[in-house]
Amino acid sequence: MATDGPQPIVYEEYQGEEPTKPEETELYEPVPPEVSPYSQGGAPADAIVLFDGTNFDQWVMTRDSSEVVWHLNDDGSMTVADKTGDIQTKQEFGDIQLHIEWQSPADVQRDNQNRANSGVFLNNLYEVQVLDNNDNPTYTNGQVGSIYKQHIPLAMASVPSGEWNTYDIIYHMPEFNEAGEKIKSGTLTVIHNGVLIQDHVEIKGTTPYIGWPKNPAHGKGPLRLQDHQDNSRVSYRNIWVREL
Repeated sequence: MATDGPQPIVYEEYQGEEPTKPEETELYEPVPPEVSPYSQGGAPADAIVLFDGTNFDQWVMTRDSSEVVWHLNDDGSMTVADKTGDIQTKQEFGDIQLHIEWQSPADVQRDNQNRANSGVFLNNLYEVQVLDNNDNPTYTNGQVGSIYKQHIPLAMASVPSGEWNTYDIIYHMPEFNEAGEKIKSGTLTVIHNGVLIQDHVEIKGTTPYIGWPKNPAHGKGPLRLQDHQDNSRVSYRNIWVREL
């Protein structure tokens, strides 16, 4: 019997004599926990609210862990303060469901990668691109919704400049052996304004501007938001995570 090539999938729990009564395949445990989906100002009851528009208590400046100097706005959002540097969460995370909303300025300035450029970094290493791509073509593995320099999005689902975009992201971190070698890649799924744009894609490593992806061994890490250092004027609001 040939054994080369992919082998058929076999489920051990479905082997042997097949049940003949419906109750023989009904499970009553474990019972999933009940989660109120909108109990924390729109965030699920079991979510960690990272930004509700009132303060920067969950965040620090990336450069030196000092207090955040980005702009806290009256409408419950924050805006990148130009050339001040990135910000990141105080708490570190592994596998998460992330909800984050972002806005490019209605007052359009510049083009290509210098128009409302920012980024959401998972584990402080892997960037989901934020960019105003409306009537603004750029390299497609760096456009809005890309896993920067790795995965082109399945669609460009942005709302008009100046309106609020939503990213819902499912992130599973990579695994490493005792020698620090990657043995399982991380994955990202991204839904942009309700449209699936990254479908459980493999994270090939870090997402540098220049060079190949790298795979340093790591555990949990912060969520980081980028100051692109070009007066991006990108704003964020309603940020929460659920640990998976």
